[in-house]
Amino acid sequence: MAKLQIGFLIYPDAVQLDVMGAYQVFAFPPDTEVHLVGKTLSPIISNEGLTLVPTTTLSDCPPVDVICVPGGGIGQVEVMRDQEILNFLQQQSQTARYVTSVCTGSLILAAAGLLQGYKATCHWAFRDQLAMLGVEVVAQRVVIDRDRVTGAGVTSGIDFGLTLLKLLCGEEVAQMTQLMLEYCPEPPFNAGTPETADTEVAQKLLQFGKPLLNAFLVQTRDTASRLNLGNTQV
Repeated sequence: MAKLQIGFLIYPDAVQLDVMGAYQVFAFPPDTEVHLVGKTLSPIISNEGLTLVPTTTLSDCPPVDVICVPGGGIGQVEVMRDQEILNFLQQQSQTARYVTSVCTGSLILAAAGLLQGYKATCHWAFRDQLAMLGVEVVAQRVVIDRDRVTGAGVTSGIDFGLTLLKLLCGEEVAQMTQLMLEYCPEPPFNAGTPETADTEVAQKLLQFGKPLLNAFLVQTRDTASRLNLGNTQV
């Protein structure tokens, strides 16, 4: 029986846990093969400074059952207007069983025209921008809409991976994987969402991230204009 082919797009400034949370899930079952897909085979530096090494390129990547796009730092701005990458995602989407993302990777999928008319999610700080791209945004940890599966912010990649693994391989395999990972989170603070975090903490984080938010907003408006989506105000 052929292995399930899972492809993760990686690019400079990708958030490594957006990739590795779900990667860890998909790497466990023996009937899956996971690819890290880059423009070249040159090592890539993540947003956090870790080195990721592509295993295949855009041109050599086989047709995959799942294509997954992680979010990123400032380098994501370039990806949202990189026609070679957008063309690759469009091509893979024609045959993939699931077209997916984690965190702000959904903005890249939307830039490729692959989320319009679907429900999807992303990191809470970028929901308004995702909506600007013609996506019906749902404030959930993982959103499934037909063959689109999207995860919210960074750590949701594990939940996303387990949810998708259930769709691909059944609940028993997904539960075995969760048990192997000993995934039973007990966070020390109830500050994981803007609804539960202290208001001052949330405002300080938004202020800290303002340069990135603004850079994304400029590109999101440009993308919405390119896609002829009308209102680009946020």
